[in-house]
Amino acid sequence: MSTNDAKKKKKPTAPVKDKKGPGKKALAALKEVIQQQKEEEEKLRREEEEEEKRLEELEKQKEEKLKLEQEKKEKKKQKEKEKKERLKAEGKFLTPKQKADRARAQLLLETFKAQSEALLRAQSTTEKLDENGESDDSDEENNENNDENDENIVAKVEKVETQNGNTDEEEKSNLRAAVVCVLGHVDTGKTKILDKLRRTNVQDGEAGGITQQIGATNVPLHAIKEQTKVVIDYEKRKFLVPGLLIIDTPGHESFSNLRNRGSSLCDIAILVVDIMHGLEPQTIESINILKSKKTPFIVALNKIDRLYDWQTNPRKDVRDILSSQHSNTQNEFKTRSQNVILQFAEQGLNAALFYENPDPKSYVSLVPTSAITGEGMGNLLDLIIENCQTHLYKRLLFSNELQATVLEVKAITGLGTTIDTILVNGYLKEGDTIVVAGTDGPVVTQIRSLLMPQPLKELRVKNAYIEYKEIKAAQGVKIAAKDLEKAIAGLNIYVAHKPDEIEHLKDLVAKELKSALSTIKLQDRGVYVQASTLGSLEALLDFLRSSKIPYSNIRIGPVVKKDVMKASIMLEHFPLYATILAFDVKIERDAQELADMLNVKIFQADIIYHLFDKFTAYQDDLKKKNRDQFKSIAVFPCKLKVLPQFVFNSRDPIVMGVMVESGIVKEGTPLCVPSKEFVDLGIVTSIENNHKAVETARKGQEICIKIEPIPGEAPKMFGRHFDEKDLLVSKISRQSIDACKDHFRDDLLKTDWQLMVELKKLFEIL
Repeated sequence: MSTNDAKKKKKPTAPVKDKKGPGKKALAALKEVIQQQKEEEEKLRREEEEEEKRLEELEKQKEEKLKLEQEKKEKKKQKEKEKKERLKAEGKFLTPKQKADRARAQLLLETFKAQSEALLRAQSTTEKLDENGESDDSDEENNENNDENDENIVAKVEKVETQNGNTDEEEKSNLRAAVVCVLGHVDTGKTKILDKLRRTNVQDGEAGGITQQIGATNVPLHAIKEQTKVVIDYEKRKFLVPGLLIIDTPGHESFSNLRNRGSSLCDIAILVVDIMHGLEPQTIESINILKSKKTPFIVALNKIDRLYDWQTNPRKDVRDILSSQHSNTQNEFKTRSQNVILQFAEQGLNAALFYENPDPKSYVSLVPTSAITGEGMGNLLDLIIENCQTHLYKRLLFSNELQATVLEVKAITGLGTTIDTILVNGYLKEGDTIVVAGTDGPVVTQIRSLLMPQPLKELRVKNAYIEYKEIKAAQGVKIAAKDLEKAIAGLNIYVAHKPDEIEHLKDLVAKELKSALSTIKLQDRGVYVQASTLGSLEALLDFLRSSKIPYSNIRIGPVVKKDVMKASIMLEHFPLYATILAFDVKIERDAQELADMLNVKIFQADIIYHLFDKFTAYQDDLKKKNRDQFKSIAVFPCKLKVLPQFVFNSRDPIVMGVMVESGIVKEGTPLCVPSKEFVDLGIVTSIENNHKAVETARKGQEICIKIEPIPGEAPKMFGRHFDEKDLLVSKISRQSIDACKDHFRDDLLKTDWQLMVELKKLFEIL
């Protein structure tokens, strides 16, 4: 082939793609994406509008509430004004100056009378002396006495004038330490706040990092002053409160009773709120407790260090720290704090940041804090002290009347069994005879020693204790004494000053314990529950109730043989509940040996979750074993209608289609024909639904079943022993009914149990 021919020859060309087709598809896809974006934008716009409406509505509600409160205040002021005017018109209203003037006048009048009487007596004496011719040398003495009387008048008047001003100062000089309760949702940083204050790490030593008991910390005045140095105008502060006793309470939902007990001890509370999450379930519960107890509280708006781009500076007032942050951090703080304020409004409370609070008496103060870096801690303490020394000071006036509560019972090496106590008022002295509640009745013992942790150390945490001869309230104190092994935490301590008071106090303690335990309702069947303290017991029972686990018996203290014997009662009829749930208590060796011998299970844990998980795992395992064991005995109730067009085999084995008229049919169900004198057809050995093997079938389903004869009995035949007019029913017995009740109760519906009752009557089962 020549070169020209090669040129003339055409090269094969690739088929030309349809450019138009793919272009259309791409355009359509793009349009779809744009449409989706528009829809999403529209959705977001609608959501934003709804959110704006919601915020506007909340703001309106807030404004209306403020308006109503303002109107109430105005009405109150108007009434007071009218009352003043009425009293003025009647001449009964007196200003403080008028009261002082009246007192002055009264004193002057009384003095004038006394002087007049003295002058009259002097005159009569002079006359007598003149008559007798004696000299009048007593005039000078009378004049001197008159001068002294005048000076006394002035002193008394001055005392009256200054009395009102001095009263408050005198009272405030006798204040006790304030008891502060820390509440809030789990993991909001309650214990971390205290750790920052104490420079300790209590939380890491707690089970699972969760506070399981009430803890107490004595915070002396010098530590408060050190922390509050960063606060603006610190130099102007006066500290009249001798210190603080801070109580840390559990935040988990099951500790509501323990939180309730803690809040009943306190004078003022710190409610810890996570600024990132706002009000959580247990925060709201804590608010309701504080409202019901009418306990004033301050909110620690914690975890501000988690705000985006937060710059740490713990050595400044939190107001200065916030103002020095970047604008985006300030905006995030403002948004999140406003959200928390709205959430408080939803709970019926006015709230404001402490430096913007228009009225501390009607608004809850929010103090931004960080338990990790320390910001705001000084401001928080400063606000507590300020509240304690102003409108709460009457609550903190020291009283000699003893008010003390047992928080926890603990065995300490070298000291024996001790009790951690909150002394709210009065004194405790070494050698005092005390009466406390015990598991076997009231315990009467003598205080061997009074121990307190070092300042800023937790009462719960083992450390070097300082021994005291006498303790003045309010303090957290550890009492060492004999016979405290059976003492119960959560109730009051009483001191018997005289021997004849002991019996009365024993009766009082016994009544208190009976009253506390009488609210706990026991059931005929259920687990045996033991805990170390009354508060822990209440918390565990509350958790069991919410988990629908019944309890038949309760006790406070370690597990002993007697407890195992009581729990073993359930073995006969309710073996599942032949268990002891031991929360934060010891198990005596002989008790464990007896439990192993009787097959009573004891579950021990120091965290409620773990105790619950152990029991539910055992419960599920035992249920599975029992179901497997009684599977062949339990017969579910059912009624079957024969489908004659689907009889595939009329005898041995019978294979046919049926419709489940009611109840539930399962593999292993024995069937009989009531209309043919209860003739036994055999046992259902397999079930198919749409050519697929199934274990059970319910009402309304059309299925195919295989019936095999009962061993030892003659095979039955369709058309001879029964036909399509006959209903087939499951053959139940007393034994099968009991097995269904005990082990398959949850598998049967209400209608199934109604059919069971119908068949029970049909088979005349008692």
